[in-house]
Amino acid sequence: MASQISSKVGSPEELDHDLNRHFRELLKFESTREMEASGLYREIRPEVGRILNAVVCEDLSEPGAIATGFLSAPSGNPVAIAPGSDTIHALAWNIERGCIFEGIIDALKNHKDLNSKDLLLLTELDYGMARSGNRFVAREIAKELKLHYAFAPVYIALQKGSGVESEMEGQNTKSIHGLAMFSRFPMKNAHAIPLPNGKDKMWGKEKRLGYLRALIADIEHPAGEFRAVTIHLDAHCSRAHRQKQIKIILDHLDTLSPLPTLIGGDWNTTTFNSQSSTRAIMGYWRRVFMGPKNVAKNHLPHPERYFERNLFNSLEKRGYEFRSLNNIGEGTLHYQIDSIEKNTNLRDWVPEWCFPFIFWAAGRVGGSVSGRLDWFAGKWIALAAGKTPKTIGDLVNAEGVPLSDHDAITLDFTITKR
Repeated sequence: MASQISSKVGSPEELDHDLNRHFRELLKFESTREMEASGLYREIRPEVGRILNAVVCEDLSEPGAIATGFLSAPSGNPVAIAPGSDTIHALAWNIERGCIFEGIIDALKNHKDLNSKDLLLLTELDYGMARSGNRFVAREIAKELKLHYAFAPVYIALQKGSGVESEMEGQNTKSIHGLAMFSRFPMKNAHAIPLPNGKDKMWGKEKRLGYLRALIADIEHPAGEFRAVTIHLDAHCSRAHRQKQIKIILDHLDTLSPLPTLIGGDWNTTTFNSQSSTRAIMGYWRRVFMGPKNVAKNHLPHPERYFERNLFNSLEKRGYEFRSLNNIGEGTLHYQIDSIEKNTNLRDWVPEWCFPFIFWAAGRVGGSVSGRLDWFAGKWIALAAGKTPKTIGDLVNAEGVPLSDHDAITLDFTITKR
């Protein structure tokens, strides 16, 4: 599937399409190679490429807010823009499609650790998917919070989703899934770069067209201009593949004009090789022999120590700091053996016979296992004085439903080189 650095930046209309009528035929293909060799795909390739190489940008911020020196906080109260303030407030969060939309908006407006951020780096946002109410999640967040935003599609979903998502009522409209960034201040030079897939997205039960991308933009903050990067690394791949994806991102950043840079998002540092169920099962047994308690305490919340160390080493070798910018050792994704939803989703790619052993291993550590998948890294920036990076968990709506399967992470930082 052709991919390129996106130079097509436009309005939401850039993502209009009529591809859904072909999904029934596309679902018959068992591999991307087979699909791309077909006459049908040759016919729709230009339209597929137009969507997957697009970036949508809009300014939905408060008109005249920068000129007057005030911005509206999400709560509606005006907040002064302090000209002398050199601290930038950032948040990264995988919002799990945006399915619990009203709860997510409420948290971003009113939660003391999430509201009034200068920069949001969000992953897993739907546009026109039944599971999330067929919303354009990114645009509606920007509209609610009065922010600038950029959205990059990564997949065109041929189905409603996997696991319990496949049982949702209604049909997809746009069938698009992607990642985004949001800023209280103007952004420019927005673009996205493709990241190679770790496995064929036409294999398995959830078939999709596309590939993950890194979304990049320059932010004109009063403290100084800096570059922001939203990334979502592949979950269904090897650790070496995730390291390769990071290298592609860093190589691209090296081609741009130098700026202080913040990278954030869901890096999927699961410690597993999930390129196939066989490799995942072998990895599971390796961890059983290492000792479930040892793995749960010393490896899953610390992927940088051993299993994913090459990825983190490659960042440090290129001048990117991560150790002081994260609450290392605190998990951001939690698995409970009594979660019906997570077990239903897991059964889409793990054989049934594995579950008694998975439950046994999880039971050895109290029935719950947490891993750190979400991270910040930065160059020419530093943790703001008197601040600590945070992991924000237990985010639920008024009915107690979790807003996402991931915790949010926050960072207050300053620019050290201009």
